[in-house]
Amino acid sequence: MRTEIRSDAATYNDTVVRQFAIMTIVWGVVGMLVGVVIAAQLAFPALNFDLPWLSYGRLRPLHTNSVIFAFGGCALFATSYYAVQRTCQTRLFAGPLATFTFWGWQAVIVAAAISLPLGYTSGKEYAELEWPIDILITLVWVSYAVVFFGTLFTRKVRHIYVANWFFGAFILTVALLHVVNSAAIPAGPMKSYSVYAGVQDAMVQWWYGHNAVGFFLTAGFLGMMYYFVPKQIGRPVYSYRLSIVHFWALIFTYMWAGPHHLHYTALPDWAQSLGMVFSLILLAPSWGGMINGVMTLSGAWHKLREDPILRFMIVSLSFYGMSTFEGPMMAIKTVNALSHYTDWTIGHVHSGALGWVGLISMGSLYYLIPRLFGRDTMYSVRAIEIHFWVATIGIVLYAVSMWVSGVTQGLMWRSVEPDGTLTYSFVESVKASYPYYYVRLIGGLLYLTGMVIMAWNVAMTVTGGKPVAVPVLRAPAHA
Repeated sequence: MRTEIRSDAATYNDTVVRQFAIMTIVWGVVGMLVGVVIAAQLAFPALNFDLPWLSYGRLRPLHTNSVIFAFGGCALFATSYYAVQRTCQTRLFAGPLATFTFWGWQAVIVAAAISLPLGYTSGKEYAELEWPIDILITLVWVSYAVVFFGTLFTRKVRHIYVANWFFGAFILTVALLHVVNSAAIPAGPMKSYSVYAGVQDAMVQWWYGHNAVGFFLTAGFLGMMYYFVPKQIGRPVYSYRLSIVHFWALIFTYMWAGPHHLHYTALPDWAQSLGMVFSLILLAPSWGGMINGVMTLSGAWHKLREDPILRFMIVSLSFYGMSTFEGPMMAIKTVNALSHYTDWTIGHVHSGALGWVGLISMGSLYYLIPRLFGRDTMYSVRAIEIHFWVATIGIVLYAVSMWVSGVTQGLMWRSVEPDGTLTYSFVESVKASYPYYYVRLIGGLLYLTGMVIMAWNVAMTVTGGKPVAVPVLRAPAHA
């Protein structure tokens, strides 16, 4: 027997996983920095310096695209490529195509970072990129599907682990959403018009918009949760049967919840009500997944005291549960009459994005990075602790300030005098919101600080750790 340094390189293609993992950190810092800039502009409007490419209207879609598709997208590519190889016990299918998905996705992100501040936009929420970039997205996504499903089809084990069900559903549904919603008639190199019009365009947009949340920001990250939470805990998932029920209930229900974004609009009332009903039903499968993840800790709760990576994952599930309770409640028409168009919606979105998507991604990357680069552990466990508390406090400050601001705005807008005139002008509601914008800025700065701490820790781990010696058994050589 002899001992030698070995990696999984002979079995698995982790080069593309490493690339996506590192770029997740890079784009996370960039996207959250842009978010802090626009939060500062809302508190201090002069910070746009009267420059059109620094205006809120151009930086805001840059922020959403960089955080959702650059940070979140790279995290999903990295974790899905890592998990599908291990659970299928086979190397990634079509390695060169996997490499193309990395460079193609980075090209999409760079194109978005250039075109959005210059004002090139389709004007569709979460789908602002113009038609040439949309075509590149389609090519990358089809390649992603070929690599992922090709790996599933060439697996060495019969069973398909549930994380791959979620990753697969996310990949297929996002492809469908993107192709249908982005259908457009080009009217120039960077100008197009939607093939839909009026209320149909709005309906298709929010079928896409809510399912971008439901599948890109939920199903994909649930796949991440179902692989990395049991791995970090060292225990099997609490209930595998529940995970399957959770999967089918979630993907069926989420598809029809989009109309709740269009309450009190020109959308037919029956469609609004149907969206509300499906949104309320959605609470059950969402909480099924949350409970399944948290209860995986049964018998090992003590690990939360000593494992900051696990803390990221479990607190992310807590935010997932809270956000998926709040969302259906906000879909109720009478509640929506108060919350719609207010900062309450902003608080809801960010409690989910920062709390669920951000924390589960960070926890999964803290698990991944040492293993991808042959290290025993992250460079500084203390830095992970600090990151956790800084980020969590930042989320709480951000979400609570926006909840209070939103309810204040809603109550002021609907307040009327006995003669039917408005009690407050719109400007008065803006003035009342200002203190909460300062708190939001502080929360965003704290969250960004945590991301910078993580970037430093990852850089030090990649460059300063020691390789892990793994014993390899070999048969003795015959004389």
